[in-house]
Amino acid sequence: MAMEAAYWFIVAGILLLSVVFGSRLLEHLPLSVSTVYLAAGVLLGPLVFGLLPWEPVREGAIVEHLAEIAVLVSLFTVGLKWRVSLRAELWSLPVRLATVGMVTTIVAVALIGTLFLGLPLGAAVLLGAVLAPTDPVLASEVQVRHPNDRDPVRYALSGEAGLNDGLAFPFVMLGLGLLGLHPAGEAGFLNLWAGREFGLMGWLSWDLVWAVSAGLAVGGLTGNLLGHAVVSLLRQGREVVALNEFLVLGSIALSYGLAELVYGYGFLSVFAAGYAFRLIELRAAGYASEPKEMPREVPGDERAERDLTAMAPEQAAQRLASSLLDFNDQLERILEAAVVVVLGALLTTSLASPGLWFPEVLWLAPLLFLVVRPLSVMLALAGTAPSWSQRALMGWFGVRGVGSIYYLTYAFGYGIPAELAERLSALVLSVVAVSIVVHGVSVTPVMKRYRAED
Repeated sequence: MAMEAAYWFIVAGILLLSVVFGSRLLEHLPLSVSTVYLAAGVLLGPLVFGLLPWEPVREGAIVEHLAEIAVLVSLFTVGLKWRVSLRAELWSLPVRLATVGMVTTIVAVALIGTLFLGLPLGAAVLLGAVLAPTDPVLASEVQVRHPNDRDPVRYALSGEAGLNDGLAFPFVMLGLGLLGLHPAGEAGFLNLWAGREFGLMGWLSWDLVWAVSAGLAVGGLTGNLLGHAVVSLLRQGREVVALNEFLVLGSIALSYGLAELVYGYGFLSVFAAGYAFRLIELRAAGYASEPKEMPREVPGDERAERDLTAMAPEQAAQRLASSLLDFNDQLERILEAAVVVVLGALLTTSLASPGLWFPEVLWLAPLLFLVVRPLSVMLALAGTAPSWSQRALMGWFGVRGVGSIYYLTYAFGYGIPAELAERLSALVLSVVAVSIVVHGVSVTPVMKRYRAED
């Protein structure tokens, strides 16, 4: 046992240090950091070293919680970076992609599942819901880089990832309901349908309308209250953002827990909480396109202490948002590494077990990325301002990742038959792995060319 622990420490050290010393090299290669993590997971899986012989169904609960935490941190980060007002036209792009585009993808994948994969309707809808959301964790290279980034492609992809990771939940519930596995009664004291059979009206009212609305409302209110409380302390000269780790984790946990308590979607709540923090800064700045520069602090500098005590509302709000972003970015990278390494190991488990490998994965990923995703984007953005080249970029960079892994393992917790669960896991994990590789290889040259043409 001690020797095995030593191996794990060595592996973790090599992986983390390789990212540090190899980051400059990766900037000039058509590779993403996620591709390196995936390769490490493959090496740790049963086909090579066998240090991580996990199976998707057997260890589903562990993978679910790990992916859940990674998505939550990433969604909070996306909300913090979304520095536009509620009335800004930029909102229309991600909203269209996260609604029209996502539903189109779910319908298309469900049709593929029933017509070509031989899946029952419920399983096909579930597969569509699992594969539809784009990823806020692995798509960091094409997301908004900083709060002043106004590129429509980055804004559309960032906002889409922030919204559809929560908006996919109703359709996961729909798939479970069609399979006879809907978790009826989990709405607690609010569920007037507790104990009844799953039905269309119950799904529309609770899983779609109520859960989405409650998630957004709870997150927005929680983030707004916490943000104003912290800004008030900052204006009094109390540097509470020195404890930003606790503030980030506490805000994520509170907004997520409160939303779940009232049967709202916690993913949407965390995204809304992050955006509420940013909206405080944006309002304090008078909706200026760029925040003003804050006074620099030097430890022990009396002038800096006086500036901090006399901090204006705009400066206090900006300090809050920027401090939270610094910690979130670091935590997001660590969680990304953990989830993608586990993905690589899970994928090799399927490859090492002939009974878990299905040949459909060879054509499903190309069909999704080259046909379904581009068509859904074109449909969602019909009549909007982005150029055809920008729409093509949005159509290509529909990265699938940690969110799909979470929804897959979440569904396993409701008693999906073992054979069907194994088939779904092989399909989903393979598509996610292909996405990490092909999008990771293409992101550097494609985005460099896009910036050169812009």
